[in-house]
Amino acid sequence: MALFDEKTKDQLKQLFSKMVKPIKIHFWTQDIECPSCLMNHQFLEEISSLSDKIKLFEHDFVKEKDLAHKYNIDKIPSILITDEKESVLGVRFFGIPAGYEINSFIAACLELAGAGEPVDSDVEKRIKNIEKKVHIQVFVTLTCPYCPSAVMAAHKLAIINPNIIADMIESSTFTPLAIKYNVSSVPKTVINESMEFVGAQPLNTILESIEKL
Repeated sequence: MALFDEKTKDQLKQLFSKMVKPIKIHFWTQDIECPSCLMNHQFLEEISSLSDKIKLFEHDFVKEKDLAHKYNIDKIPSILITDEKESVLGVRFFGIPAGYEINSFIAACLELAGAGEPVDSDVEKRIKNIEKKVHIQVFVTLTCPYCPSAVMAAHKLAIINPNIIADMIESSTFTPLAIKYNVSSVPKTVINESMEFVGAQPLNTILESIEKL
């Protein structure tokens, strides 16, 4: 049974028609012991069929360990969205980006396809000036209307600066990780294991936090 009805497919096609350049979607899965991978696979298959600018690559997490290591993938199901030349490797989704999170997924696709919203030039300069390695984890649930904006802000930083990796983490799929970081409400953002905050913060607030690290 299809995840998207024809009306939704038409709406998605219209959004993806804004894409200027092709993008790649790398999906890590495995054949056994990953029930949530099946839904992710169907989601991505249906999405990639809606635009010839979306190229989907599926990888076996067990059989392609070296490739997973190259892309810094340590758990599944995982999705990496990147530009055609793979110059941006920090936009990642762990768990299915469905529900409200389809908004952050679409935003990431458009951003990497050259159809994103620009940021203020001064803010962009500050982002590019970050020299330290930064890992942002945004814990979400698919029913949270405030979570996509937190994910999109984190991904924006990762798109502008290759030193930044930004992950959407679906809490119910990765329960042990959510417990580790004491996730009781979402969105919860964790930066470099040393800084965290709850609630959807504007990009500038996240940037200021990173600058203080």
